[in-house]
Amino acid sequence: MKKIIIASALKPFIEKERSILQRADFRIFTATSGEEALKIHRGEKADMIIADLDMPGIGGDKLCSVIRGDEALKKVSIIIVCTNRQSDLDRCSSSGANSYITKPIVPAQLVETVSRLLNIPERKSYRVLIKIEVKGKFMNVPFFCSSGDLSASGMLLETDKPLAKGDTVSCSFFLPNSERIGAEGEIVRVVRKAVRTFQYGVRFVALLPEYRSAIETFINNWKRNP
Repeated sequence: MKKIIIASALKPFIEKERSILQRADFRIFTATSGEEALKIHRGEKADMIIADLDMPGIGGDKLCSVIRGDEALKKVSIIIVCTNRQSDLDRCSSSGANSYITKPIVPAQLVETVSRLLNIPERKSYRVLIKIEVKGKFMNVPFFCSSGDLSASGMLLETDKPLAKGDTVSCSFFLPNSERIGAEGEIVRVVRKAVRTFQYGVRFVALLPEYRSAIETFINNWKRNP
């Protein structure tokens, strides 16, 4: 289980784009200041800290300096988020952080940087965040849900339908300016979001070549014009 601390202004971004770092092997902590992030790290010994350069209390560069100077805390990967002003870039470069990302945050860049620093294999298929209605079916019983993200190899579904890891579901949906897509998928990840709300990571196990091509075309167009 990888422990990641998200500090300050990044919290609403991660909550909005919640699928970016949503994995069964991640545990996410949030902090509203540099001091709170440091307190969490002292107690949890996180694997990664993602912090704003400028945030309440001590900034990301100062936070990094404090951590690097403490033998018990320094073995952690740190990413600092900043503007593209040269003064900010200079502060990040001299902070001792492993990497930095400039605002506005590009989800794909954040995922790539986190995966690289934590030595986590990246997903083979590029994944886009998209909210579309999906008609699901499990054991011939239909249910309605919505997507959180989509790739040529699978999608994230959100629904009130209780399912289990290993279940096989049918998914039917329309992409913008495209025909209906139909696929069979296996539930590979289950996240309970609320009392009656679940998120399911679905890996496609049966997808016609023309449907896969339609998804890949949509994703390539989205990458050019997100």
